[in-house]
Amino acid sequence: MIKVSRYAAALAVGLALAGAPAAEAAKAPAPAPVPYGANKAVGRTFVHDGVTFYYEVYGAGEPLLMVHGNGGSLGMLAAQIDHFKASRMVIAMDSRDQGRSGDSAGPITYEQMADDLAALVDHLKLGRVDVLGWSDGGIEALLMGVRHPDKVRKLVAMAANLNPDAIYPETVAMVAQAQAGMPADADKTPEGRRAVKMLHLLAKEPHIDPALLAKVTAPTLVLSGDRDVILLSHTVDIYEHLPNANPAVFPNSTHAVPYDDPKLFNATVERFLSTPFKTKHRIADMVASIEKANAELAK
Repeated sequence: MIKVSRYAAALAVGLALAGAPAAEAAKAPAPAPVPYGANKAVGRTFVHDGVTFYYEVYGAGEPLLMVHGNGGSLGMLAAQIDHFKASRMVIAMDSRDQGRSGDSAGPITYEQMADDLAALVDHLKLGRVDVLGWSDGGIEALLMGVRHPDKVRKLVAMAANLNPDAIYPETVAMVAQAQAGMPADADKTPEGRRAVKMLHLLAKEPHIDPALLAKVTAPTLVLSGDRDVILLSHTVDIYEHLPNANPAVFPNSTHAVPYDDPKLFNATVERFLSTPFKTKHRIADMVASIEKANAELAK
């Protein structure tokens, strides 16, 4: 009942304050934050490939599917869900072996997880959706464009990589340290098995041929922080292999920019999603703008 009670509380406060003095209005309590990722009022499940998946849906309008990163849950996208649900239907799901979704037998692949997302789109009968993915979610977003082009309109891939070598040395050291710190019997517990799978993904996956990106017909926004864990040159390489793409690099920002600076991140994504996609001509459009500027100066 959290979603219902939030709006009911807001209405009640509004009616009470209509005739209340200013001093009393200032004391009105703020509405409780929505527990994204653990919202019993909206949380739902469905079964695909023998796995029970947990998902949440908010808002109404054009559907936007959000995909979280390695070892996380849809709750990591709270700032994005909170922003976009005001104008769109936002759908977010915990990936297999993560969050509140169930576990699967054997190792995980990004191709599997992209197919899981496609299954959710079919389950909800959404047709085509925009997809916003962060980190592992960005990889899955790109694979949605490769494997399920009929289900995507626009894609946003934040800090994705196509192979496990496309990371900075500090990132390699971080992953190696995490692996070395895992107990030998870690896979004897459910939590340990999940951690082992997630570290395997970080260290050994994905293996996506850049040539496959030519199959992505959906307009795509390729994002990165300039201090990201993914090589900036690799992010540019992804952009250059996509037929219909724009790149953007957030200044003085890490892999965590969706959390660190959601205002900037969300505005960048919203502008891309809400603006008709048109690839500008390197010379012709530049010359046209310069001629227009000169004509305005001559007035």
